Amino acid sequence: MIIRKGEIKDMYAVLELIQELATFEKEPDAVVVTVDDLIRDGFGNNPLFYTLIAELEGEIVGMALYYYRYSTWKGRTIHLEDLIVKEKMRGSGLGFALYTEIIAQGKRDKVRRVEWNVLDWNTPAIDFYKKSGAKVLDDWLVAQMDEAGINEFLKNNTK
Repeated sequence: MIIRKGEIKDMYAVLELIQELATFEKEPDAVVVTVDDLIRDGFGNNPLFYTLIAELEGEIVGMALYYYRYSTWKGRTIHLEDLIVKEKMRGSGLGFALYTEIIAQGKRDKVRRVEWNVLDWNTPAIDFYKKSGAKVLDDWLVAQMDEAGINEFLKNNTK
C-alpha cells in the first residue's frame, strides 16, 4: 500500500469513495458534487482542498480530503473533511495509515490543531479517535445552513 498526494486523474475514484461514504452515513442521495467540481476546486491556483490517496496494487482503496482553516484562538488548523476507506478494506489498517498521515501533515505544516466531525452514532470511530488521543467534544454542536436555507435567509433579510 502507498499513500500519496491526490492527482486530477484520481478524482473519479474519489467521487466513488464519497458516494460510498454517503451510503454508509445513510444519505445516498445527498452527494451533488461532481468530478468537474472536484477538479476545479482542488487543482486550481488556489485549491480549496487537498487529498491523500491510499492505493493498493494500483487500485484506489481510500482517501482523506482536508483543507486549511484559521482559528481566532489557535491560528492555522487543518480540517479533515472526510477519511474514507472502501468497505472491503476496513479493518486492514488502511484507515489508521491515512489518519496517521493527516496528523503528520499537520505537524509538517506546524498547525496548532487538526479537527474533524464524527456522527454521534458512529461509536467505532468515536472509540478509535478517543483511543488515539483525540478529544471528542461533547459541548459543541455543528450548525449548518444548506442551499435552500441560504436562499430563504437572503430572501427574507436583504433588500
